[in-house]
Amino acid sequence: MTRTELSQDLREFLRAYAAEHPEDVLVVEEKLDGEDVAALALELAARGRNEMLVCRDVAGLGTPVVTNVFASRTRVARLLGTEPAGLHAAYQAASARRCAPRVVADGPVLEVVESGGDVDLAALPLIQHFASDRGPYITSGIIAAEAPADAPGRAGNLSYHRSMVHGRNELATSLHSRGHLWQLLRLAEERGERLPVALVLGGHPLFMLAASARLGADVDERDVAGGLFGAPLEVVRTPAYGIRVPASAEIVLEGFIDPARHAEEGPFGEFSGYSSDRSTNDVLTVETVLRRRDALLLDVVGGNTDEHLNLARIPRESEMAQKLKERFPEVTALYYPTSGTHFHAYVAIGASRPGQARQIMLGLLGWDPYLKTVVAVDADVDVTDDSQVLWAMAAHLQPHRDVFVVDGLPGSPLDPSSTANGTTSRMALDATRGADFHGVRIRVAPERVAAARELLDGR
Repeated sequence: MTRTELSQDLREFLRAYAAEHPEDVLVVEEKLDGEDVAALALELAARGRNEMLVCRDVAGLGTPVVTNVFASRTRVARLLGTEPAGLHAAYQAASARRCAPRVVADGPVLEVVESGGDVDLAALPLIQHFASDRGPYITSGIIAAEAPADAPGRAGNLSYHRSMVHGRNELATSLHSRGHLWQLLRLAEERGERLPVALVLGGHPLFMLAASARLGADVDERDVAGGLFGAPLEVVRTPAYGIRVPASAEIVLEGFIDPARHAEEGPFGEFSGYSSDRSTNDVLTVETVLRRRDALLLDVVGGNTDEHLNLARIPRESEMAQKLKERFPEVTALYYPTSGTHFHAYVAIGASRPGQARQIMLGLLGWDPYLKTVVAVDADVDVTDDSQVLWAMAAHLQPHRDVFVVDGLPGSPLDPSSTANGTTSRMALDATRGADFHGVRIRVAPERVAAARELLDGR
């Protein structure tokens, strides 16, 4: 499937990808419990593997579970028609071509429509991921909302929010990002109204990537999805509130969030590696369920996994890399390591003048509110390899000279080390060699490397 032939249907993506890259898809026929799915993804990672998982027989679901889609940067790069080295540039170029969605009259998500007393969220295909979770969770749910007509400068919004079933027609959810959906809810509260929303479960991976974009309040992530697809996102309007949702989604839950209603949810395995019960404890009341007749479950493995982290950090990295390179041409690479969850970043810098590394790190720490630690290294250090960055720190950094800390800044509310009000400190470490550094890095001749590889191949 070429980029110009991209279907917006998740199922077509799954079929085409499995046909083109069968080695990158692991189909599990054995019967599994829900927690086995996350355990399987974690065990793959422990073995240095990251295949997309298709689990055909999960207890209590009656439908396949697809997960680990975003665990591989190579797989995400293929979605954008590039290689991992070109991922940032390809994402930024595609997202910049954003275009408004195209409303269509019908789509697969409208095959079954249930409302009123027919709504029963106990029928949703959901799994529990970790033993420490409160219960089964929606981990890939994207909440869509439209902009209020009387709020100039506001666009519609897509955003991720963990959600668990709270009752027959209610989900307990958290808007802990305090992002644009939270702001739209506050605007509704000021008017004494409820906020109409629709939760999308099971969209195409490019739609999911667009929902992770960090945008101004005047830009709709659905427009970014059009840029990533290279064509307008095809949407249908939900029956009660006219919210635009992907026509080929697996499941859509339409309803509202009442600012006055709250319900406990959590703990849930978050990206920090801890089970978090920090939550805004909001309630999404579901009035209508739209779904495909045989809807499958597209899951995101939670916790501090490559799957969970890549989905959020690839758009963030891409944005930060573009900002940095526009302002500082010396920047050659940027990487947010899995080991640092969303809190660490490594930046590689070419030849620069004294103080430039500090200026670049200050830019990163100022632009990205999640970052707590930035390490600057030279351009010959591979920032995708933790061990090389640690070597650069060991060989080049003097703490009294090359480290500075800024405190009292707002950070992630899901950082378990942050204060009760969410503030944190931030640290920059200059592990570049500097102008006065004297040393010649060990080098192995390329022909010797080739000979060693040939000797070991097949052994």
